Amino acid sequence: MKKGTKILLGVLAVALLGGIVYGSIRYSQQGIVTVQTGRVARQDLVSQVTASGEIKPRNYINVGAQNIGMLTDILVKEGDRVKKGALLAKLETVQPAADVNAQQAMLKTAEADLIAADAGIKSAQENLRTVRATLTRTKADAEKAAINFERAKQLWQDQLIPKQDYDTRKADCDSAVAGVAEAEARVSQNQALIDQVIAQRESSRRRVEQLQANLTRVSDVLQKYYSMAPLDGIVTNLPVRVGETVVPGIQNSPSSLIMTIADMSLITAEVRVDETDIVNVKLQQAAEVTVDAILNKSLKGHVIEIGNTALLRSSGLAASQSNISSQEAKDFKVVIALDNPPDEIRPGLSCTAKITTATRQRALTVPIQSLTIRTAADLEPKKKTSGGVQAADKSYAPPPSGKDKKKEEIQGVFAIASDKKAAFRKVATGITGASDIEVLDGVQENEEIITGSYKVLRTIRPETAVKVDNKAPKKEEETK
Repeated sequence: MKKGTKILLGVLAVALLGGIVYGSIRYSQQGIVTVQTGRVARQDLVSQVTASGEIKPRNYINVGAQNIGMLTDILVKEGDRVKKGALLAKLETVQPAADVNAQQAMLKTAEADLIAADAGIKSAQENLRTVRATLTRTKADAEKAAINFERAKQLWQDQLIPKQDYDTRKADCDSAVAGVAEAEARVSQNQALIDQVIAQRESSRRRVEQLQANLTRVSDVLQKYYSMAPLDGIVTNLPVRVGETVVPGIQNSPSSLIMTIADMSLITAEVRVDETDIVNVKLQQAAEVTVDAILNKSLKGHVIEIGNTALLRSSGLAASQSNISSQEAKDFKVVIALDNPPDEIRPGLSCTAKITTATRQRALTVPIQSLTIRTAADLEPKKKTSGGVQAADKSYAPPPSGKDKKKEEIQGVFAIASDKKAAFRKVATGITGASDIEVLDGVQENEEIITGSYKVLRTIRPETAVKVDNKAPKKEEETK
């Protein structure tokens, strides 16, 4: 055999041997999945809900126009501190002021008439007492005259007195009776006069009340031409100028708002929390608020109000007041009171709040990305058939309890078993931190679990052989 042939055969033998070794290695690695792993660890865990919103004073009032008119005076400027009841601005008041003056004049006249009616009643009552006294006296005189007449009548019948004396006594008696009738008539006349004056007084009193009510009405109308401070606070918005015309009752119209007064004694952050997180938010929970305009500073606060109405994320309207599909994402309003707001803070500044909903000391945790969901059917181990195809091994399946049992979703993690195979661990979870989640049972401290990749966690099955590679993935440019 030639030397060249021997060399060629040797090379072919080495190549064949190398191919056999490579093939055996590839065959032995068939079905092995490369994974990234982490450890079950104990650590302090803080669960937070993050939401964005804006800075607002707890109590603020938009002072709007109550009547249409031209602004003649603005007595404050933006940033001024005002006291409740202080005059802020004036509108032109020529017509309402004239109405008030006219009503005041009419009221004074009616009050004078009422005083005159009271004086008339008093005078009539004095006259009535006088005529009643006269009636009493005339009645007494009439009784005396009647007695004298009866006596004279008896004496004249006994012919003891002349006819002239009898006639005189009779005339005196008739005159006394007539005097009584006259006095009674004067009493009735004075009583009627008193009733008439009382009726006039009642009419005057009612007119006074009517004019007082009209004066209250026109005074209230006049008062609405003056804008008063509704509370102690700071003028935070002043969009109008002297000479502009303002109108009442038009929402979101620049001409209906004169200024905004804010009570800056309690500053809040009004944020919107996602509907999936709102169930974890409670009153008095601590929060950290960062304001976009104030860098490198975190403000402490606590929750003081939690909204009960869902707000549509797109429009901000209450979900019950909108015709938009109920599938749209919703938020809930949460108000956080700032404990020590800085002086430079202003209403309307954008902010982000982190509300601490729960804390755990030395909690058993796993990375959030390690959690996965499997159905009971997915967890059935597989065995190889005689044809080399894997089939479910019914000897390892849970006892059947109906078709729905296999569709039941189970939450858990995949741990690395001692034989370098994936083992599913069903876990119960607690609070969620920024990157880790608390596990209540199912795993042990320091146990190695699979954390990636995402594709592997979606497809891996129990008893799958794995290879751990925790090296940082190369960037695309480096790979190229």
